[in-house]
Amino acid sequence: MEYPQVVRVFATSQEPDYSSPWRSRAPTRGTGSGVVIGKNRILTGAHVVANATFVQIQKHSDTDKYITVVERICHDADLAILSVKDPNALSDIPLAEIGELPALRDKVSVVGFPVGGEEISITEGVVSRVEVQRYAHSDRHLLAVTVDAAINSGNSGGPVFSGDKVVGIAFQSLEEAENVGEMVPVPVINQFVNGLEKGKPSAIPGLGISTQVLENPAHRKHVGLESKEKGVLVTSVSPKGSSYGVLQVGDILCGIGGQSIANNGTVQYRGKYRTRYDVGLIHHYIGDAMELEIKRAGKRKNVTVTLQPLPQLVSRPQYETAPRYFVYAGLVFQVLTVDFLSVWDTWWERAPKELLYLYHHGELTETQEEVIVLTDVLGDEINAGYEDLYNETITSVNGHAPLNLQDFVQKVESSKDIVEFVCSSHGRIVINASEVDEANKRIQKIYGYDLDRNL
Repeated sequence: MEYPQVVRVFATSQEPDYSSPWRSRAPTRGTGSGVVIGKNRILTGAHVVANATFVQIQKHSDTDKYITVVERICHDADLAILSVKDPNALSDIPLAEIGELPALRDKVSVVGFPVGGEEISITEGVVSRVEVQRYAHSDRHLLAVTVDAAINSGNSGGPVFSGDKVVGIAFQSLEEAENVGEMVPVPVINQFVNGLEKGKPSAIPGLGISTQVLENPAHRKHVGLESKEKGVLVTSVSPKGSSYGVLQVGDILCGIGGQSIANNGTVQYRGKYRTRYDVGLIHHYIGDAMELEIKRAGKRKNVTVTLQPLPQLVSRPQYETAPRYFVYAGLVFQVLTVDFLSVWDTWWERAPKELLYLYHHGELTETQEEVIVLTDVLGDEINAGYEDLYNETITSVNGHAPLNLQDFVQKVESSKDIVEFVCSSHGRIVINASEVDEANKRIQKIYGYDLDRNL
């Protein structure tokens, strides 16, 4: 079977340099695959065109390349829609039709242009699993389909067919398994594509809560669940999340979107697949209402939340976004993000333990929306003696804990005499504010940055 709808994607990308946040890294070039799903519209993976500065596509058996632009992108779901600048470039290609969510053991074909060759490649396999998985590109947990077919570099972003219909977009392989890959499934694709027509935000919403399973009988009895009742315990509610002001710590979340939640935190998705209870968020947009069933103080009731973006103390991977930083007296401060952690090779093992703990377990609160890290000390007489205090979080400025980066900068720049920073190791940095303006000019000239901040 031929697949004229499948195209090759060429992307030139430029990522920021979080070790020197005012700079960018050298451009890189990569390839991926995509599929034509509409007039002048190509569906591919967000990771294929992330941070892209220039994108082209090439049709099968065509030597010409066509310049494209990213029309819509959702890094949460690892999906993007490209449009070709030449409106006639795709006029000779039949449109691929999006099908339905495949069932277990259904045969599928992964189609694309893996590196190492110029011709289209087709690998076949069967569906082995349908459940919520971690998307490596965004670090979000969303519905995914596992297939026992190889997904290689260059294949990624390309379509997965069942018969003559697209049932997924290949997006990652499982390193611990041979010839096993995962695809973004039809429900997530439909939410993304339909959102373009509806003018909806592309991000996937989140409930903004943490929960604990209630598999232990004594625990269930202690929190007030009857023998036949099921649910999970709400252990935290983010002040910037969908559930703030609606749910409370100690509530039992018993149902979501009309589906009952089991004691192990799962629901029966589509009556077939048992997976995480928040799987249904892929059918909603930011701003939608969602009904939850809870038990509070011994009484069951239904409540409604307005869905918002997923709030996080430490941001997961960011794309098309410059690092947020502030340089003061040669002290380089940044917001803690996973992108900054990636400065360390195998960062999940080698980054400072304090920062890893905040990444894994830190929670946004009313008094802390962001973590401020002293990431570097640009040596100068004004900061002499503080060289060993970098890669630590700042707990206070002149005795006050910073809420976020903007608040941090305001606290620093409103100081007229002495500025005292306290680090997480209890080390103290004292700067004479009257000397900072002259020192900033000197340091900026030596170290070659144009802007002392990006807030």
